[in-house]
Amino acid sequence: MAERTRQKILDAAVVEFGAKGYSGARTAGIAARAGVNQQLIAYYFGGKQGLLDELRRRWSTRQETLVPPEATFAESLEAYLDVTLDHLDWARLVVWQALGDDPGQGAEEAGREQGRRIEDGVRRIRDRQRAGELTDSVSAEFIVLLAHMAAFAPVAMPQMVWGVLGVAPGSADYRRLCRDQLAALLSPREAVHDTPPG
Repeated sequence: MAERTRQKILDAAVVEFGAKGYSGARTAGIAARAGVNQQLIAYYFGGKQGLLDELRRRWSTRQETLVPPEATFAESLEAYLDVTLDHLDWARLVVWQALGDDPGQGAEEAGREQGRRIEDGVRRIRDRQRAGELTDSVSAEFIVLLAHMAAFAPVAMPQMVWGVLGVAPGSADYRRLCRDQLAALLSPREAVHDTPPG
């Protein structure tokens, strides 16, 4: 029973944080969404900051097991698109935090954790480049940035996705298009040698 109540509170907190940001979210609103007494938030999590810290911990754990080591770049990108676009409230919270709505407590550690994940992503891209899966004509850092931009464009700029691509933001069509287009852009190209006409 207690674990179910904790999960209801966490689920409600993601929705409230995604809709209003950390600063705009209120524990009363979270409690109302969860259908619980507001005092249970303090009891289980110590307050709003504790909720955010627990959400970050769970999200970090989920990301660590998101992509199996043998996955291709296209499979990895597809998994990242799915986890981002299937959890829009969490993705909106990430956008809020990127815009500066991130409390001091816990934010520094979360920033370090994100930095470690980015470094790991860059390392994996370099491994793929060395193995010939991806072109080395684009920097590994920029490839990681492109993947993040593709995942968050439907969240941060849905009207741009509609206007430019003509597909619903976050839809299966958008995900397929991103996967296929980035794979095409980043695939190794055989060098073209000019040969004199024979």
